[in-house]
Amino acid sequence: MKTNPTHVRKNWWQTHPDDERSHLNEECGLFGVWGHPDAARLTYFGLHALQHRGQEGAGILVNDNGKLNRHRGLGLVTEVFKDEKDLSALTGSSAIGHVRYATAGSADINNIQPFHFDFHDGGLGLAHNGNLTNAQSLRCELERDGAIFSSNSDTEILMHLIRRSHHPEFMGKVKEALNTVHGGFAYLIMTEHSILAALDPNGFRPLSIGKMSNGAIVVASETCAFDVVGATWIQDVEPGEIIEIDDNGIHVDQFTDSTNLTICSMEYIYFARPDSTIHGVNVHTARKRSGRILAREAHIDADIVIGVPNSSLSAASGYAEESGLPYEMGLIKNQYVARTFIQPTQELREQGVRMKLSAVRGVVEGKRVIMVDDSIVRGTTSKRIVRLLKDAGAAEVHVAIASPALKYPCFYGIDIQDRDELIAATHTTDEIRDLIGADSLTYLSQDGLVEAIGHDKLTLAYFDGKYPTPLYDYEEEYLESLAKNEAR
Repeated sequence: MKTNPTHVRKNWWQTHPDDERSHLNEECGLFGVWGHPDAARLTYFGLHALQHRGQEGAGILVNDNGKLNRHRGLGLVTEVFKDEKDLSALTGSSAIGHVRYATAGSADINNIQPFHFDFHDGGLGLAHNGNLTNAQSLRCELERDGAIFSSNSDTEILMHLIRRSHHPEFMGKVKEALNTVHGGFAYLIMTEHSILAALDPNGFRPLSIGKMSNGAIVVASETCAFDVVGATWIQDVEPGEIIEIDDNGIHVDQFTDSTNLTICSMEYIYFARPDSTIHGVNVHTARKRSGRILAREAHIDADIVIGVPNSSLSAASGYAEESGLPYEMGLIKNQYVARTFIQPTQELREQGVRMKLSAVRGVVEGKRVIMVDDSIVRGTTSKRIVRLLKDAGAAEVHVAIASPALKYPCFYGIDIQDRDELIAATHTTDEIRDLIGADSLTYLSQDGLVEAIGHDKLTLAYFDGKYPTPLYDYEEEYLESLAKNEAR
């Protein structure tokens, strides 16, 4: 789920060199359940397992015998539902839930999902993961026709399209709306009688269905949530599918036959939890293979291998095994420091970095260190970590990235929509190496990434600029940014 685009200023990483928001952020996590006597509490646990997909807001909407009720708020799941009464008030046997990551300036309670709509002919709930590439055009069109929006999120557009449709059946209205929006979307729609799960024709974001021992059906952005609630995976939601879950079971339908699975490769590289499985591929296994292949491609002469916690640990272990070098815990992450620790002075900012991440002097001192990370976005985080390791006595720090260089923006649900936010778009590998202070810098090849994941049904546009769909509202600005970068 994405707010209307508000592009950051040019050369962001240079004009904000000390901002802690220097890594990628995914947009949202979805969880739904049908047929469980304590649906809200189950959804709470499911959202907690998906907390890594969004930390700025959370909400749960329940269906209690056809009456929809909701609680939502800003913050982590445990903060939004910090009082027992927040959950106990949400009675009902079905629910949908949402965790949200917000872009800068859009952390507003009105944007926190699930959305709840009360119409004269019944209530509806809606939750969304992804980003619509034609959201601005659709919103302008809908507003000209008299639509009034209560949020600045593109999620609300779908409901306006559903209500505008003249199709006689509700499912027909939903299908028509789904064929009107473009881009990346995984939707959960709550009606008074069912939950609908729908995925865009390219399946950019993962969405799976599981079943509990009592017969309850659950839906989640990642399979790691099934393990937490004791559910067993039964099927993925496939591109172009709309699945209805009700008291009679699971009903699979298509809203389009024009499909082409190209799941976001960053789900495997960074976003998903390592214990999740996406289209039959375990995330930890894919990351470990990427480390092995990186070691074969890099050939770095060093003493030890360390990983940057947490998403790079799998790749680092694979690199160490393939290279025959010791895998050491050279960096420790404090799990209890917020991801967006920003302070107003340079001294406090540096202290904030050290609060979040510490180098283990007894491990790295005097050693030639291979530091494995999943990606480099703006370069600020890599620069700080290299400095941490050298301040701790590392003789050399060789940075090995378990993905290709990020050179192109994402328009399907990652908060990178401007090439100037990406250091690799405007600098060579040698220039980046010098800027971050590393002794060497190596990226995994694109072929190596595909080999590591084990299939080529992937969106790789972040590395080669080959987008699998038209960019619609983003097309003109994207072409302008390409021309500008080529002229440099």
